Amino acid sequence: GFLEDGILVQDISRMRRRYLCSWAFLWDVASVLPTELLCLLPGVPGVLGVPVARANRCLRAPRLFEAFDRCETHTGRPNAFRVAKLMMYLVLGIHWHGCLYFALSARLGLGTDPWVCPAFARPLRQYLHSFYFSTLVLAMVGDTPEPQHEEEFLFTMAGFLLAVLGFATITGSISAVIANLSAADAAFYPDAGPVRRYLRARGAGGRLVGRVLRQLVLRLRPQVFGPGEFVCRRGDVGREMYFVREGRLAVVAEDGITQLAVLGEGLYFGEISLINIKGNTAGNRRTANILSIGYSDLFCLGKEDLAEVLAEFPRARAAMEAKGRELLLGMGRLDTGAEAAAVAAEAEAERQLQGLEVALEGLQTQAARLLAQLEASALRMALRIQRLEGRLHLRQQRDKAAGTAGA
Repeated sequence: GFLEDGILVQDISRMRRRYLCSWAFLWDVASVLPTELLCLLPGVPGVLGVPVARANRCLRAPRLFEAFDRCETHTGRPNAFRVAKLMMYLVLGIHWHGCLYFALSARLGLGTDPWVCPAFARPLRQYLHSFYFSTLVLAMVGDTPEPQHEEEFLFTMAGFLLAVLGFATITGSISAVIANLSAADAAFYPDAGPVRRYLRARGAGGRLVGRVLRQLVLRLRPQVFGPGEFVCRRGDVGREMYFVREGRLAVVAEDGITQLAVLGEGLYFGEISLINIKGNTAGNRRTANILSIGYSDLFCLGKEDLAEVLAEFPRARAAMEAKGRELLLGMGRLDTGAEAAAVAAEAEAERQLQGLEVALEGLQTQAARLLAQLEASALRMALRIQRLEGRLHLRQQRDKAAGTAGA
């Protein structure tokens, strides 16, 4: 998908149309053209020219780097992924260097001196020898035959210089991976400090703070914003609120430059668009532009998670609505008439609900009386039937005794 006005678009037709109208589509088409078929033309080198003819495949390198960045962002083991990517680059560099070494050896003549690749009969043996030679050069082992020609000297010196640069890069990358192993938990583990300060600002007690923290901390999601990056824009649909863990953010005007306020560590924003405030003319839209001044670490709390937590803490919801009302009133985005109408409608609904509850209680009382009367009638009917059966049984016995005496 892609973002449009802050909303994630995942419609297939729109995604297809956007891709076909982008430069990426042209680059992708150019990268998969079968240019190696040009080697079939007369006057063009045959098999030896195929690698050069397939050079357009390198146009997909930006796609590869983009895929690596996304995998590293979404994987649960980013350090292991970085090490695997570094090893792939290392093997690929040795492979390319070995190919250049074999091409130079073929130009100078295979097996003409100890430095070039020997004229083995099997291509696999030639490739393994070239790969082994490049490994010795790029690893700076130095146990290689002495060059005999100027081209060989230049190639060997270029290989050693590349090896110095490559070892510096590899050492720096591995050092960064080792440093990130210990810093990852501290950088991305949800810190309860901003949430605690937020609850204290709302006047929540110690026991309430503990209960809310247990509900909220596990729902927080870390997000990082770079310098000059908008966290939210005015008019966007609000789906989450933010707590500032580290960094500084600015509330900017429509021009994106004028700073109206600065938010620092421990502060929060974005809650107005998540709660239902009566008379809010903005609805669930953002009311301000928030811009990251430098690198900012934020904790994000989704609308659904906030609603689930506030459903258990009505006092916290009332406090948030009161604070949001003050902010909207200060920004001129609170329609007092609509608020009064909403309050009156809510009061009327509450009154009607109470009336329904009273009527329901009356109906329940009448139903209970009717049920009691029905049970009493059933009991009387059962007793009457029992008495009639007794009389009938007694009369039958008398008739039977009279018949026996007459006989």
